[in-house]
Amino acid sequence: MGILSDLEPVPVFKYFEKICSIPHGSGNTEAISNFCVSFAREHGLSFTKDKNNNVIIWKKGTPGYENSPSVIIQGHLDMVCEKEAGCDIDFEKDGLKLQFQNGIISAKGTTLGGDDGIAVAYALAILESDSIPHPPLEVVFTTDEEIGMTGAAALDYTPLKSRIMLNIDSEEEGYLLVSCAGGVTVTAHLPVKKEKVPGIPVTIRLNGLKGGHSGVEINKGRANSNILMGRTLYALSQIFAFNIISVNGGMKDNAIPRETTAGLIFADGTGIAGVKEYLTKLNQIYAHEYQTTDSSIKLSLEEGIPGNDGTDIYSAFDRETTSKAITALVSLPNGIQRMSYDIEGLVQTSLNLGILKTSDSEIQYNYSVRSSIGTEKEELMNRIECLIKALGGTVSYKGNYPAWEYRKDSPLRSLMAETYEEKYGKSPVIQAIHAGVECGLFVSHLPGLDCVSYGPDLRNIHTPQESMDAESVRRTWEYTLEILKRLK
Repeated sequence: MGILSDLEPVPVFKYFEKICSIPHGSGNTEAISNFCVSFAREHGLSFTKDKNNNVIIWKKGTPGYENSPSVIIQGHLDMVCEKEAGCDIDFEKDGLKLQFQNGIISAKGTTLGGDDGIAVAYALAILESDSIPHPPLEVVFTTDEEIGMTGAAALDYTPLKSRIMLNIDSEEEGYLLVSCAGGVTVTAHLPVKKEKVPGIPVTIRLNGLKGGHSGVEINKGRANSNILMGRTLYALSQIFAFNIISVNGGMKDNAIPRETTAGLIFADGTGIAGVKEYLTKLNQIYAHEYQTTDSSIKLSLEEGIPGNDGTDIYSAFDRETTSKAITALVSLPNGIQRMSYDIEGLVQTSLNLGILKTSDSEIQYNYSVRSSIGTEKEELMNRIECLIKALGGTVSYKGNYPAWEYRKDSPLRSLMAETYEEKYGKSPVIQAIHAGVECGLFVSHLPGLDCVSYGPDLRNIHTPQESMDAESVRRTWEYTLEILKRLK
C-alpha cells in the first residue's frame, strides 16, 4: 500500500505516487519520459517522444465528443531538486519519501515536485479512464521547464492541431492565469582601457538590500544595488577625482541584486575622510528613500583593495572608460517601465540590471528584460543597444522567449470562470504574471490558441518545505473534469 493509496481521487494519487518514485529532476527526465511512453503503449494510445524527452499522447474523444474541437492538456515532467542539510536522498537515482499529515502531502527532507507532477498525474488519470467524458485530447508533457523551458522551446508543434489548452502549472486554487511576460537576457559589453594609476585604493561596498525575484517582485519598489552604486559613483565623480579598478554586483540576471562593490583609486592627496563623510550623507539619503523597502541598506568604505599586495599603483580604467562606465550605469533604464491598462496591478514591461561584472577586457551589464507585449520588449532591447553602442560597446542576447499576451476575448476563460462560479459560488481570480511560463511558447507556435493555466494549492514550491493540499487536488480534479465535459 502506498502512502497516498487511500486518498481520492485514487487514480490521480496513484500516478502521483508513481511519479514521485521515479527520479525526474531537471536534466534527468529520461526515466519519467520512458514511463509516459510505456503508459501510452499499455493503453493503446498514439504517442511521440523526441530527443529532449518531450512526450505527446493522443486520445480520441469519448462517445458524443468525437467531432468536438480537440484540447491540449499540458504540464512539465521535470521538478526542482532541493533538499535539507543532512538529507541522504540522491536525486539522480532515488525516489522521494512521501509524507501525509493533516491533509497535506510533502516529501521528507526534499522538494515534493507537485510542480508539476500533479499535472502529469491528472493527465494520466484522464487518459486511463473509460468513463470520463472528454473531447479529443492531445496531452503534452514537456521537459526542463525549471531550467529555461528548453523542452517546450525545442518541441515540434507541427503535430498539434488543438487551439484550446489547459495548462496545469499554477499553484493556487481559484486563480486562473491568463497572461505572462516574455523575456530575454540582454548583456551590454563595454570595453575597458586600462592604465597604471598611482593613488589611494579603496573599496566601496553597498549591501543590506532585500533583493527578490526580478519578475514577480519588481513591483515591490526595492533598491537595486547595481543601480545605486552607479548613482554613488556619479555623485562622487562630481567632487573627487578617481579611476575605477572594478565594479561587481549581483549573481543572477533574474534576481534584484542585494550587494555591489567597487574598487576605486583616488588621486594622491584626496582626503579619504572627506570621501567617507560624503558617503555617510549618501547613505542617509538612500536609507530615507528606501526606509520601507530596504531598511538595512548600508554604504561603506574600506581603505585598500582585498587581496592586494600593498602596492599603491594599480591597473585601473583610464578616465574616459571610468566616465563611460558610470554613464552607462546611470543612464541605462531599470525597473518598471509600464503598467498594464488591461489588468489592474500588473507590471507590463520592466528590466533588471541583475549582474554587473568586471573582467580584464570589459564590463558586462546583464539585464533581464520582461514584457507581456512583445514589441515593448524589443523596444527596451533597442534602447540598451543604442546607448551602449554610443559609448563604444556591443550587446548580446540569450534565452529570448515570447510573451503570452492577454486575450480580451477568450471563450475558454469565460467557460472556466463560469464553471468555477457555478461549482463554488464565487468568482475565480483572473490573474497575469510578470514572469515566463510555457504557455507563451505554445501560443507563439499555435496561432489562435486559447489557453488558461490553473492548478491546486501548492505551498513553498522549489524548497524542501514544498507541500500540496490533498483536498485542493480533489476539487481541482473535479473542476477539470467538469471543464472537459463542457468543452463539447
